[in-house]
Amino acid sequence: MASTEGLVPITRIFLASYYDKYPFTPLPDDVSRLYSEIRSMTSDLIKDSPPSSQDESLLLKESEGESPHKIDENMWKNREHMEEIIFLLHESRCPQPLQDDSELSTVFNNMRYKFQKTLNVLQDFQAVNSDHVFNTVMTYMPQDFRGTLIRQQRERSERNKQAEVDALINSGGSIRDRYALLWRQQMDRRRQLAQLGSATGVYKTLVKYLVGVPQVLLDFIRQINDDNGPMEEQRQRYGPSLYSLTAMVLLIRLFIQLAWGRFEAKKLTRDQVAVLEQAVDVYTCEFRRFITFISEVFANSPFFISAEAAGALEARNNDDYKEINVPAGKTHEVSLSVESVNSYIAWDFSLIQGKINMDIGFSVECTDPTGKKTLILPYRRYESDQGNFSTCVSGNYKLIWDNSYSAFFKKVLRYKVDCIPPVVEPVQSAGEMEE
Repeated sequence: MASTEGLVPITRIFLASYYDKYPFTPLPDDVSRLYSEIRSMTSDLIKDSPPSSQDESLLLKESEGESPHKIDENMWKNREHMEEIIFLLHESRCPQPLQDDSELSTVFNNMRYKFQKTLNVLQDFQAVNSDHVFNTVMTYMPQDFRGTLIRQQRERSERNKQAEVDALINSGGSIRDRYALLWRQQMDRRRQLAQLGSATGVYKTLVKYLVGVPQVLLDFIRQINDDNGPMEEQRQRYGPSLYSLTAMVLLIRLFIQLAWGRFEAKKLTRDQVAVLEQAVDVYTCEFRRFITFISEVFANSPFFISAEAAGALEARNNDDYKEINVPAGKTHEVSLSVESVNSYIAWDFSLIQGKINMDIGFSVECTDPTGKKTLILPYRRYESDQGNFSTCVSGNYKLIWDNSYSAFFKKVLRYKVDCIPPVVEPVQSAGEMEE
């Protein structure tokens, strides 16, 4: 049993500091471009022929809403959409003219292969991550019959869950039905963790009367998935890129389903197939990149930190940081009046929310007493940045965060700016110098 002496559960502030070491390279512009093109192609199909089934209506409504907020729910949604697309792209389900066209048949088979490869990566990630969390928690449990009881409870629970899935499949349940069940089961796992942390339900006797489970572990598993708990930092930091990929694969699925159902009335053009092929390439590549990245982040993230480290981070977090919304098409400016040269101007900022491209323009300029304006730091777009410089002239220094290029999405900016006057060494007398 690993020692928890002097440890506290990870905090949201700790994760913010930890994630600073793991910036995710933003999705390429191709994601938003291809999303828009597929959206336009889908709108053309619906304009000529509105949804004709409940499944089409549900998909269309889902595509017009926002992606789920939770990271793991997005993972399950991506998995569901990929499996549905693989189903649709099977040769036996493609419209007959597409099956007869050897070139197009090869293109769709390649798409299906890429989705299957990406689906396998996601399934492996989910299995490894689930085992990693459970096994890490178990290292802090008493290594006797109490730990054995919890492992047995988990094994029984997982067998029962798999039996539920098998029964649904055998009764002819759809892929949508199966994933609705899988997500309900995932929420059951969370409730079991909460029961363990709160000493309720099936774990009440085990935890309350068979003492030995560390309180810090109970605190961790009780609060880890709270809506405003530590994982919210993960959602705000990495969620926007994943949300964009979830929206993209949903739209790819919707377009294929609509195109197959309307093929006789409106056949696919070569240009549409080319756009679809490119969208599949970009989505599968970027989703695998995201999974590879987030796997490393999860694997290296601790569950507990020392109480001293948590306190230091809390103090630093509350040290003059501000948070502000920068609306789409607008800028936010901070002006500093500097009277002395060699003053020290420093900044630290990050975006804690965003959509497709989670970045913001930033630049620094100076206007001297004569009115002459000088660009100190050229405009560039950042997810986050820390920097500083020493002033060469007195005047008004302006730090500018620019969201004017965004037509739809606000940015939530968290920042701190310091202006420190020059340190003047005290003048020593001749006598002091001789001493």
